[in-house]
Amino acid sequence: MRIYTRTGDEGMTSLFGGQRLSKDDLRIEAYGTLDELNTLLGALGDHEAVASAPEQITLLRTLQSDLFTWGSHLATTDPEMLVRLPTIPSSRMDEMEAWMDRQSETLPELKQFVIPGGHPAVSSAHLCRVVCRRAERRVIGLGKVEALPPLLVAYLNRLSDVFFIWSRVLSQALEVDEIPWEPAS
Repeated sequence: MRIYTRTGDEGMTSLFGGQRLSKDDLRIEAYGTLDELNTLLGALGDHEAVASAPEQITLLRTLQSDLFTWGSHLATTDPEMLVRLPTIPSSRMDEMEAWMDRQSETLPELKQFVIPGGHPAVSSAHLCRVVCRRAERRVIGLGKVEALPPLLVAYLNRLSDVFFIWSRVLSQALEVDEIPWEPAS
């Protein structure tokens, strides 16, 4: 099977259901950024500190699946196709919050802003966080002109918090100091 179709050579792409849009359409930007985030999440999972922690890998794969699901909803405008797509459990945000609460119990109190860095795995978690924030902005922009899947904006907002906590968990597990932000005087 060929992967190339040549149908996008003029700057257009197809949604599920066949609708053609410009590749810079808000909808394409939104689900493309979710795809970018999913890829960064996969890279985060390639770090030994994550790959060797079963609970973290389970969370990572769940979040990757969620991002594919959200992307499929953004890539579909046909109402008949939308009802056949997988959904995100309504409990997912509660699950993310519970994970953050459990992880935060062992973390030192945060007394100031931290600068991303200290270890490649920590930086990867921060990359996920900032791309998640960009995805959230792209989705909000799309929501100004199109209907959005319920809870998507809230999900992305919570997910960026997950990545921040994850960066702190990794700093602790890898025994690297978080880098405090020292504003210039």
